[in-house]
Amino acid sequence: MRYPSRLLTGLALVLSLGLFTACTQVRPPAEPAKPGTAGPVAPVPKLTLRAATFTDLPGWTADRQAEALPALAKSCERLMRQPADRALGPDGAMGRIQDWKAPCEALAAVPRGNDAAARAYVERWFQPWVAANNSDEKGLFTGYYESALRGSLTKQGRYQHPLYKRPADLVMVDLGEFRPQFKGERIAGRVEEGRLRPYADRKAIDAGALAGKGLELLYVDDAVDAFFLAIQGSGRVTLPDGKEIRVGYDGQNGHPYVAIGRELVARGALTREEVSMQSIRAWLDAHPGEALGLMQANPSYVFFRKLDGDGPVGAQGVALTPGRSLAVDRNFIAYGVPVWLEADDPLGAPSPIRRLLVAQDTGGAIRGPVRGDLFWGHGKDAENRAGLMKSNGRYWLLLPRGVTPAVS
Repeated sequence: MRYPSRLLTGLALVLSLGLFTACTQVRPPAEPAKPGTAGPVAPVPKLTLRAATFTDLPGWTADRQAEALPALAKSCERLMRQPADRALGPDGAMGRIQDWKAPCEALAAVPRGNDAAARAYVERWFQPWVAANNSDEKGLFTGYYESALRGSLTKQGRYQHPLYKRPADLVMVDLGEFRPQFKGERIAGRVEEGRLRPYADRKAIDAGALAGKGLELLYVDDAVDAFFLAIQGSGRVTLPDGKEIRVGYDGQNGHPYVAIGRELVARGALTREEVSMQSIRAWLDAHPGEALGLMQANPSYVFFRKLDGDGPVGAQGVALTPGRSLAVDRNFIAYGVPVWLEADDPLGAPSPIRRLLVAQDTGGAIRGPVRGDLFWGHGKDAENRAGLMKSNGRYWLLLPRGVTPAVS
């Protein structure tokens, strides 16, 4: 997903016309030293924030910001349910819930569909902060989409590949609840004789480890489609009678996610530059005898549930908005934060992507202070953009005026 909680998913909205020169540093929990290692040590990822102005945001006056406000409204609704003193982001870098109350309440009065009014609202209530990893403002931005599959409620004919519901014995553990240094880390397994044991991996599940237990949610006609559905985290399955069923992420087996594109590069089948969703699918289609083994190189397996409502649901618990929802690393960025993104266009257009987004999701591959996964929506265009997106970019977090992230 990016496993959406996946869906993968919102970011930060900042606003204000004031000029500040403060620079903040927000650090994740320190990693323990590894004995016996030698050579240069990569710096620990660290979110740094430097105050900016809206005139610093490239393309700010050209975006249709009104398209992002419905996404922000959904995030505000979730934020306002939380305790007023709850801190957002590491070390409370994005303020507390009470700091978001006034901006969220003011949002209701902004005329819908009016870009000038939307810009004025953001500039009135938020302050932009340049985000960086230590001093590096550049990061990687990828894309995801809502998959399209063909399926059946029963196993029949060409519909032979199950999508499984979350097993009742799957235990998902947030390690941060037990040790602060493991905040953001999760594992899963099943309890056997009082101990948590690893759950079945992809190979075992493909071989029938869950068959006959009443966990089959749907059957689809293409194993590769099912594999990529797990990576995207949500999809629409069209039944033989034309009815559509939305499905979304409902848990994962606890095994680490392994990118099969990296495996193809290691085999010499593709170069790093050639890797995209499209090139991986083309390889799988061209090598049917090896496709299953390659997919099983990724032991991670995702479970699904049926979804109701107007769209796939991100990790924040809100329906994602095509082109306006962003999945982020929650170790650094809080859900609900508006973000101004500048990134290379995945289709190679000379003009970069410059738009207002909201952090509303996360994903297993979304790691780092300057890292994001843009939700493109549903359909062929969304699939094409998401599959090709490996863009260099940068972003600004938009935080409520008056919030000054504390230096850690």
